[in-house]
Amino acid sequence: MQVVDLREVAAGLPLEWVSSEVGRVDGAGIRVLRMSGEPLPPEVHELPEALLVLDGELLLELAGRELPVRAGELFVVPAGTEHRVAAGSRGTLVLFEAGAAGS
Repeated sequence: MQVVDLREVAAGLPLEWVSSEVGRVDGAGIRVLRMSGEPLPPEVHELPEALLVLDGELLLELAGRELPVRAGELFVVPAGTEHRVAAGSRGTLVLFEAGAAGS
């Protein structure tokens, strides 16, 4: 067992928007990444995805509206829901993805 400093992991990543798996719990991948401010294309997942903002702000677009998720906040995207990251999202993001494989 070890303690993982997620901000340290994110700071050590070579590129923004490239995640690193830091653990798994009951089949769910726990990944950390740095957001760059650039938007990402829409995506849909078969299973729910939890998004935890450690620092900064995630601007998430769902159903045509923008939802800000701020430092210390968690949002769960329901399975089958189209969503995308809007421009201006910056900081450190932790993803919890059921059934996600490591990269």
